[in-house]
Amino acid sequence: MKITRFSLIVITALSVFSCQKKVNPFEIGVDHIGELTKTSTVKDLDKIYANDSIVKHIAGDEFVGSANEIEIYDKQGKPLLILEASQEFDSTATIKSIRVIDARFKTLKGFGAVSTFKDLKDNYTISKITNTLSSVLVDIDEINAYVAIDKKELPNQVQFDTKTKIEAVNIPDGAKIKYFWLKWE
Repeated sequence: MKITRFSLIVITALSVFSCQKKVNPFEIGVDHIGELTKTSTVKDLDKIYANDSIVKHIAGDEFVGSANEIEIYDKQGKPLLILEASQEFDSTATIKSIRVIDARFKTLKGFGAVSTFKDLKDNYTISKITNTLSSVLVDIDEINAYVAIDKKELPNQVQFDTKTKIEAVNIPDGAKIKYFWLKWE
């Protein structure tokens, strides 16, 4: 009887642990990027990025970067992400935006920081396009994200005009993504 109970406990434990899905550390979803979620706090980062390096700015570092900016690097020193906390110097603050730097981070549809405009428009609905001085910002509400495309990638007639309404047809398919952000707030 003892052997049967023990066997049953072992089988149950193995079943539970084998059914748990391993999170892809580079997968971008609507409310997560790897193990980081919309509800993760600044104090959770040490656990989530235990195998990486975390750079948190301190008071007086405002000239180097924003005081609520947190940089994540892999162990080789390659930049992965730049996180922005919802509150400065608050360990219980959540993350409100993430700049994706490393090319390994991708959505389930394969979109990432080194994608092109064609990759974006073929896989997602464009919510809004904003014309700025040096870039075009493209909102993708479907994944709570936006990207910047350098105006140098655009035709000459729209490169130097901030008043022209830029539409998707004005952006070449091969235009590279300059910056890719997730916005959670």
